[in-house]
Amino acid sequence: MKFLTVITYTGIFVFALAGAFKARGAKLDVFGGLVVAFVSAYGGGTLRDLLLGVRPLTWMNDNLAIGLVFAGTFVTFLVKDRVNNFRRTIFFTDAMGLGLFTAAGIEVGSLYGANEVYALTMGVITATFGGLIADIFCGYPPMLLRKGELYATASAIGGAVFILINKYLTTSKNLDLTICVVLVVAIRIYSKRKRLTLPEI
Repeated sequence: MKFLTVITYTGIFVFALAGAFKARGAKLDVFGGLVVAFVSAYGGGTLRDLLLGVRPLTWMNDNLAIGLVFAGTFVTFLVKDRVNNFRRTIFFTDAMGLGLFTAAGIEVGSLYGANEVYALTMGVITATFGGLIADIFCGYPPMLLRKGELYATASAIGGAVFILINKYLTTSKNLDLTICVVLVVAIRIYSKRKRLTLPEI
């Protein structure tokens, strides 16, 4: 199994977890949790595939991928977190998914002929739009648009570093992907703890 495939499947599972936890916070039932887990895991990748003209969509007929969504929802059903732990769980799982899908989205964009700028855009879309849809379904202010959240910014910075390393250094692609994931997660966590924000428009 290629490292990119491992990153993609891990991201699907992690974002399914994040979506299911959001659904629990919104007091949805098990079916609602499954729907939110699905859109959280697949929303960004689906939009990316549509923009790139990928047919069929990369998740179509992928039994392992849909199984990971069910597994993430089931794990969430079993875990009974307290409120504070629950909020931290959503944040950290979402941060991990952000990093994983940024790397995967950029790489898929590149494989389908996108130039560096558009590959980066595909990475950010893959990483953020599933969470955007999940937040809307659950009635939360979307983290992508929320004041005081370096969300898409963390994805874009990590993704840009990944592209630059891949272009100018001779490191392995697997190492480049790992650096991208770790950097995005680190920026997301650090900015949240230090309350770093972008200036208002």
